[in-house]
Amino acid sequence: MERQFNPVELELMDRPQPVSAELERDLENIRQLNRWFGSYALISMFLSRWVKPGSRLRIVDLATGSGDIPRLIAECGRKIGAELRIDALDRQSATLEIAQKLSVPYPEITFVEGNILEWRPAEPYDVVFCTLALHHFSDDDAVRVLQRCRELSHKFVLVSDLCRSWMATIGVHLLTGTVFREPMTKHDARLSIARAFSFSEMNQLAQRAGWTNFAHKTFPFARQAIWLQAQ
Repeated sequence: MERQFNPVELELMDRPQPVSAELERDLENIRQLNRWFGSYALISMFLSRWVKPGSRLRIVDLATGSGDIPRLIAECGRKIGAELRIDALDRQSATLEIAQKLSVPYPEITFVEGNILEWRPAEPYDVVFCTLALHHFSDDDAVRVLQRCRELSHKFVLVSDLCRSWMATIGVHLLTGTVFREPMTKHDARLSIARAFSFSEMNQLAQRAGWTNFAHKTFPFARQAIWLQAQ
């Protein structure tokens, strides 16, 4: 099955909009999906490798959504006594407003409104995370996103996303037809799996982006990740 990507057909959550009950519910659904279907487990595995007790790290989470990944990172740092400064970037102001409200107890997180492809921070980071965002981009822009991830970090990069397949497509349609039936979540989830890259396509994107000596693996529940780490 081929990737289906139409640049003029945006996911509903990506369209300009104010804060609304519908958007808040959709972001809550995404947090539940991240918790139940592997994203939190995947991120936690890499945090255990890269964040050590007593370490001091600057971390950025790109396309942060409602900020659940930065909060997960902050909790990890608190548990092991690591000093973490976390920037969370997203281009949607309404989504960031919701994220900031949910993250008040986490002063170590700073939210930044900006586009991944245009944003230029003052200095590089120790760790760059980009979770479930790559499928929002065309092939060429996805390559640019991977290039930016590599440029932004001098130690570690983790880019994780959905892995397109027939089984994953069927699973998403079943899940959004039975449990997550809200219109925004249903529309966006089905569009996301159609736009997701296959395992071989993700590998090719990383090579086009100039990544070398990277690792690439599939994970449960139609997830895949590529990562770089300092030797």
